[in-house]
Amino acid sequence: MARSRLSRSDLTGKVQTVRGLLGPAELGQTLMHEHVLWDLRTPEVRAKNDLGPELSFRNIFQMAYGETYSPRNMLFDDVAIAIDELQMMRDVGGQTVVELTCGGIRPDPKGLAQVSEGTSVNIVMGCGYYVEEYQDPKNKERSADDFAGEMAAQVLEGAWGTSVRSGIIGEIGTTTPWGALERTVLKGAILAQQETGASVNIHPGRHEDLPQEIAEFVAANGGDTSRTVISHIDRTIFDSERLLRLADTGVTVEFDLFGTEAAHYKLNTTIDMPNDAVRLQHLRTLIDAGHLDRIVISHDICQRTRLTNFGGHGYGHIFRNVVPMMRRRGFSEAEIQAILVDNPRRLLTFA
Repeated sequence: MARSRLSRSDLTGKVQTVRGLLGPAELGQTLMHEHVLWDLRTPEVRAKNDLGPELSFRNIFQMAYGETYSPRNMLFDDVAIAIDELQMMRDVGGQTVVELTCGGIRPDPKGLAQVSEGTSVNIVMGCGYYVEEYQDPKNKERSADDFAGEMAAQVLEGAWGTSVRSGIIGEIGTTTPWGALERTVLKGAILAQQETGASVNIHPGRHEDLPQEIAEFVAANGGDTSRTVISHIDRTIFDSERLLRLADTGVTVEFDLFGTEAAHYKLNTTIDMPNDAVRLQHLRTLIDAGHLDRIVISHDICQRTRLTNFGGHGYGHIFRNVVPMMRRRGFSEAEIQAILVDNPRRLLTFA
């Protein structure tokens, strides 16, 4: 049963984690887009109830590469291993994780609270709905106001039938072409943002012009672009002109596939996925154009093969490997602080 309903004034100036409210100064270094417990199997695959092969040294590369499909790789619900993974991140300097497993990909608020309690890592939980393919078909009958009411309640009361409250709205899913249901859900997220003062994180479809369209849609529908994050830019935009035009709208640009080092990207084989060094070049382009305050980074871990326990880089990769690379490439301590601490703090503090 949900706790009593908070008001917006209860949240203003604070951060809401799965274990309650915090002062913004308590966040520390923050990953802005991760999944800790998730189920990214499509409804069709779930219905077959076939997890496929176990992960082993014989197949783990092909699974990570995307050429051997394993439903098991897309599902992770082991709280004990999640605690171990986040503790390893904590040991190398990470303090807060934004967990964006939302409607359609089986959020587990109570599980996240257990992980946070077991690690002392702050977890800020998202809410709302992922892309249409993962949603209940009945959602097509719902209005933006209906979605807004649900999302606001997830922030102010508790999410997914629990008393655990969300601290950010998202990741709100969109696809290419961008459908009517997904637009309605995003309109609902904007209304919920207006009611709660939360930031919104949006998953863009895989077309280079959709992030710009989304940013303009948010502005046209009364959303606060300064409190809107567009995810997955590193698999979507590859040229400086589009990148800078998007940042000029006032949204925060999120490069959240750090640790993905292969050029091959199974979900869009027409592009070359950048590696971490190229990601840092894009960050430098944004900084040199005056957009340091509009950058956040993360890993978007959502396959077992990216977890340390299964041979992957884990949640500590940015702190363990990328931050030293940033220093070697001339990023100042103030720039690193802005990207990992100051910008997340601003976005996660309720307006």
